This record gives sequence, structure tokens and C-alpha cells, in this order.
Amino acid sequence: MLVKEKYNQQVKEALQKTFSIGNTLAVPKITKVVVNTGFGKLASDEKAWGQIMVNLNRITGQKPSVRAAKKAIASFKIRAGQPVGAQVTLRGRKMYDFLDKLTAVVLPRVRDFRGVSETSFDGAGNYTLGFKELTVFPEIEFSKGELQGGVEVTLVTNAKTNEKAKALLEGVGIPFRKIRS
Repeated sequence: MLVKEKYNQQVKEALQKTFSIGNTLAVPKITKVVVNTGFGKLASDEKAWGQIMVNLNRITGQKPSVRAAKKAIASFKIRAGQPVGAQVTLRGRKMYDFLDKLTAVVLPRVRDFRGVSETSFDGAGNYTLGFKELTVFPEIEFSKGELQGGVEVTLVTNAKTNEKAKALLEGVGIPFRKIRS
């Protein structure tokens, strides 16, 4: 079942009962997905970060925006205004398509995957998940000469607490790691 259908048919009602929410518009939902990456040592190499931007475009289906440094940091050899990363914000249909791919294809392809960590919530109901390499995404083919970098995926919810956000994400199919007692 697709994430959007699952949310509307099962999760929404279950969250409303579990947390005793009277108004259906107050039920937590995923508002956007932010996919970002940093260029790191490749920030000075325009060809390399061009390839990173192409990969980010393939993964998300949307053109990434370049993020520039806000201030100069001499020890990192970064000047103010220099490109240091790229970001894509997904909403609506593209967000749900990405979540479908994330839960059904990408997470199962992660080596030795036992679930995602429960400690990656930010205290305001948002969850961040990192991937060290892009080869877990089906759109990226591994080639020896190509540079490999990681991405960070942030699932932004309107839940006010981590408990509500975790229940929401579990409901839509994000598998959390089982804690052994």
C-alpha cells in the first residue's frame, strides 16, 4: 500500500484514537521531506559538485538548489558565498513518491539493515536519516571513477513531540530498530 493511501485510510484514524485528538486537522502528518548533501572537500571542484547535483536530481526528481557558506572559515578553506552543499525540498506528490521509494526500495537495500535508529529525532517531531553512499538508491549506478558522497534525508512533520512523530512514521512504514531487553 502506498504511503499516502496508508496514512489516509489507517494511520490518521489510529493516531487520532491513540493520542485522543478531537479535530482531524490536528492529527500529525508529514509536511515535507528535505534531502541535502554537503560538498565537503570537493567544494572547490566545480565539476565534482556538478556530479553531486546530478545525482541528487536523479534521486529526488527535482532540481537541487545550491547552498552557499554564510561566513568564511579559514581552517576549512571556505569563503563566504562559496557553494558548500545542495538541497531539495519535496512536498505533495513528489514527497509521497519519494517516501514510497524510501520505504519499499531504499531501506531494504541498506547492508545489514535492522531498522532505523530511534535517537535521530530533533525534539520537535522531525526525523533525520543519513546514507553514507548513494548506491542504495535505484537511480544511481556504481562506477569506479565516480565520486561517492552521502545524503541526509529529513522527514519534517507537524507533530509537536517525538512520541507522536515516531507513531506517525511507524504507521506509514518506516521500520524502527527493535530494542532488545
